[in-house]
Amino acid sequence: AVVASEVKNLANQTAKATDDIAAQIRAMQDQTSSTVAAIGEINAQIRAMTEVSASISSAIEQQNAATQEIARGAEQAARDTDEVSQTIVGVSQGAENTTRVCRDLLDASATLNQHATNLRQTVEDFLAAVKAA
Repeated sequence: AVVASEVKNLANQTAKATDDIAAQIRAMQDQTSSTVAAIGEINAQIRAMTEVSASISSAIEQQNAATQEIARGAEQAARDTDEVSQTIVGVSQGAENTTRVCRDLLDASATLNQHATNLRQTVEDFLAAVKAA
């Protein structure tokens, strides 16, 4: 009976230890399930962040392309402005030359008018001398 009592006691201790081990295994399984769920949520957040990063990257590429287009437009505008400036300088020089030629023509016209007046006077004097003679 002592041996049976000891075996029964050992059996009870083994059952209790088995129950404790089973409880610890259940707790570990619960923790593992919670950890798996948390890892799933972390993976979902990483995917979301990857999508946001891809969107940001795409927006940066679009902005870069737009900036390059603006730079090309500004460069073309600068070239066009330079051409217009050169054309204006040419027109200004042409206007100065035209003014100079007009002044020369006016001076020549005044000289020609003076010569015509002198010639008329000479012709009148000659005709008066011929009539008098």
